[in-house]
Amino acid sequence: MIVLRHEIGEVLRDVRQRQGRTLREVSHSARVSLGYLSEVERGQKEASSELLASICAALDVPMSQMLREVSDRLAEAEGMQVPDTVPNELSEEFRREYGTSAVSAEDLPPHGRNRSVAGK
Repeated sequence: MIVLRHEIGEVLRDVRQRQGRTLREVSHSARVSLGYLSEVERGQKEASSELLASICAALDVPMSQMLREVSDRLAEAEGMQVPDTVPNELSEEFRREYGTSAVSAEDLPPHGRNRSVAGK
């Protein structure tokens, strides 16, 4: 089963790590506790929109871009074709700008894969 909070956490962690920043640095900038940010990144806590906005601001990434990357990952995990128009270009731009790498459904950990799509 695909869980949205896991995908959001993975994208946020990817961005932070590729920027070479620590949880402590980002938590301080976002004004959120280190432990809570860690739980968000691990998909254990469902972050509010306000908290996501604060984390994105601390990472200097637009929330719309972060959510677009999450959406593309979810679509891939569900076995859906991501259109060649805006989303793929946006994801490529996101990866260039923020340093995250695209993943296929096979690359996702079991919690990020929709097992019912395995036959596709």
